[in-house]
Parts: sequence; C-alpha cells; structure tokens
Amino acid sequence: MAAKLEVVYRLTEDLIPYARNSRTHDETQVAQIAASIREFGFTNPVLIDEQSGIIAGHGRVLAAAKLSMAEVPTITLSGLSEAQKRAYIIADNKLALNAGWDEAMLAVEFDDLKLEGFDLELTGFTLDEIADLMPEEIPPGLTDEDAVPELDDPISKPGDVWLLGKHRVMCGDSTSIDAVEVLMSGEKAALVVTDPQWNVAYGTNLANNAQGYKARTILNDSMDSDKWDEFLSAVVGNLSIVTLPGCPLYCVMGPSEWPAIDKALRGGGVPLVKHNYLGERPACYVA
Repeated sequence: MAAKLEVVYRLTEDLIPYARNSRTHDETQVAQIAASIREFGFTNPVLIDEQSGIIAGHGRVLAAAKLSMAEVPTITLSGLSEAQKRAYIIADNKLALNAGWDEAMLAVEFDDLKLEGFDLELTGFTLDEIADLMPEEIPPGLTDEDAVPELDDPISKPGDVWLLGKHRVMCGDSTSIDAVEVLMSGEKAALVVTDPQWNVAYGTNLANNAQGYKARTILNDSMDSDKWDEFLSAVVGNLSIVTLPGCPLYCVMGPSEWPAIDKALRGGGVPLVKHNYLGERPACYVA
C-alpha cells in the first residue's frame, strides 16, 4: 500500500528549481499566480523530491517569492527514479493543457461571477478572452435594415468634391466631361479602375436565391441597347480625355454585357492588350 502523502511547510528559499525545466513563466503569468494566492490562499502544494528539488510548482514558488512568503506547503514524492521525475515535470504541465473547455458553460459561470462583482481576471482569463465568450447582445433595430431616411438637405450634393488627403472623391456623373474635369482638376490619371453598371437589372430577379437576399436595384442598370451604348461611349470618351497615354485601364463587367464595353473601348481608341477572366466572369481589361 502506497504511503499517504503528507503536506509539510518548508522554507521557500530552500526549494531548488529544476535546471532543465522546459515550462516558462513570464512576469505577467507569475503576477497572475500571485494574485490567485492572495485571493484563494496557497491551495496547491509544491511537489518536491527527497533533496528539495522542485518537481511541480515552479510558477507557484516564483509567485511565493514575489509575495515574500517565507514558507510554502510541499509534498515529497519519494521513490521516483530520475527518469520518472523528469517525465513527471513535463506531464504535470502538459496533461492539464490537453483538457478542453465547455465555452457555453464557461460563459454562464463568468456571467454569474460578474453579477456578484467578482474580479474575473483572478480566474487566469484576460478580459479580452472573457469578452469573446460573452459577446454583447445588440437589440434589433426599430426599422428595416435597408430603410433609407429622407433627407431634406443632404450633405453631399452633385458637384461636391471631397478631399481625403491626396485623394479626391466626387459626387457627380461620370458621363459628364465637365464633372470629370472638375474631379481631375487638370491632372491626368496614370491608372484607371472602374466597375460601371453591368446593365443586368440587378436585384429584380431573385430566382435561385438560396441565400434569401433582399431585392436591391441599381440606378441605370436596365437600359435598352441604344441607351447602354450611349452610356458606355460617354464614359470611355471621358476617360480618354483625362488619362495619360498608355494608361492601364481595369474594368469589371458581367459576361453578358462584356461585348458592349469591349465595343465602347475599341471605339474610344483603347487597344486591347490583355483580357483576363475570373471563373466565367470577364474581370479585367488592360489597355
């Protein structure tokens, strides 16, 4: 029958750390252990061998020194071979790490402790970790998520140019050369990235809408062929005026209407250099 374990208080300074201990304890973690000892007491005795060498409890001994504790409770593990002691030093740390958490139950515990005014960081969890377990519940809004309030006097009006550092953003019409020239302020573009309407009546056809998306329409996204050609020609014509020679032009367009933008670009004197596809969708036109 194995001998009963006996708790003996020993001088903290007499305990010898294992020189090859692979478990690390930084100042933050030692401070956490010290805070736990202050709150709950030294509830977990240090495990040592017959020569007062620490087998388990290096962090607790460091915390005890930080708290200026002269003595700590110890339990001597007798009869272990050197190999067993070295293995147990590793196992004592690793086995606890192999356990998991029931996060739902953990959140309930934290919620109750919070209501009691308990310092949750004494559990060893950081406030950020606790916050991740207990996300704030946002009450539903009072209006539909797509509702747009009526504005008597909108802040941004046609013709306004907003200066964002080196960038200029305009509330305007890209088919109007007057608006485009105000935006460019005499400068020429060295690169153009554009994503015009695809003229596919977006949002009006919800067939195969497995995701349940709401219908959202886009202005000027359902023009007849003449209006569509006129729109694209105006845009391309304006681009040719405010860009540098050889300016790369990246244009995102849907497959069904790609021939129309291709026609407009060629009609505007933009030679085709590269035509890329992403899946079945023409994605890039570089000139």
